[in-house]
Amino acid sequence: MTGSSFLDQLRAHAPEHLPSALQRDPAARVPADLQTPHGTTIVALTWADGVLLAGDRRATSGNLIAQKDLVKVLVLDRTSAAGFAGSVGHALLMLELFRAEIEQYEKIEGAPISQEGKIRRLSSVVQENLPAAMAGFVALPIYVGYDATRTDPARIVTYDPSGSVARDHQGYRSIGSGSDFAESSLKKRHSPDVDRAGAISLAVNALWDAADDDTATAGPDLTRMIFPNIITVTAEGALEVPEDEIRTATEQMLAERAIRPGG
Repeated sequence: MTGSSFLDQLRAHAPEHLPSALQRDPAARVPADLQTPHGTTIVALTWADGVLLAGDRRATSGNLIAQKDLVKVLVLDRTSAAGFAGSVGHALLMLELFRAEIEQYEKIEGAPISQEGKIRRLSSVVQENLPAAMAGFVALPIYVGYDATRTDPARIVTYDPSGSVARDHQGYRSIGSGSDFAESSLKKRHSPDVDRAGAISLAVNALWDAADDDTATAGPDLTRMIFPNIITVTAEGALEVPEDEIRTATEQMLAERAIRPGG
C-alpha cells in the first residue's frame, strides 16, 4: 500500500518524473557489481585525560566479509582523530583529503586550524558527498578532538549524510550498524573519570557487545591476532594505542565474559 503524500504517489505511478535522489530506493539503482564494502562499528568516549576513539576491523559486502583487518580510525593531527562507518572507499577518501587539508592549512597559515574550524570543514566535506550518499554510498565520520581552551576539552562530534552536526554527546557515542548495541554497553559502563586502562576496557567491551548482536561488526580474532584499533587524544597529542595494550584488555574482557557468558 502506497502512502498518501504527493511524493509517494509520484514514486508509485510516475517515478520517471522524480529527481533520481528522490526515488524510492536509491541504493537499488547501484549495479550489483558496484556493491562496495561497508565498515562498522566506531565508538568514542571521554575519559579522565581526554577522549578515546575505537573501531572494529570488519568490512562487509552484502552477506560477505569483504575485509577482516580494515582500519577505520585515523589520527588527523596533534589534537584530533576521526573514524568512519559506511562505504569504505568514499569514507577513506573523505578523511584522507580532510587530513591533507588540515596539514595544508597549517603550512599556509603557520598555525593549526581550530577545533571549530575542523568541525565545520568536515561538515562541508560530508555535505559534498550527499549525491553519492543518495545513490547508496553513505559515508559518515565521527570526529574527536581535544580543545585545551575549553573547560571540558574532550570533543565528540557526529554528522548525518546532509552534513548536519551533532556536538558534545553525553560522554560517549557510536556510529555504524552496531552502534545501538555499543551505546547500550557504554550507557551502563561509561564513567568520564575512568583512567586509560579503564577507557580501553570500555571500548573493547562496547565493540564486543556490538559484535555479539550485529553481524557486520567483528569481535577480536585471536587466531589471526586482529584486535580493534584505538586512538587516544589528550593534552599530549593524538596517539594510537599499542596493540599489546589492546590485546591485554581484550584477554581480560574475554576472561570476565567466560565467567558470565550471557551478560
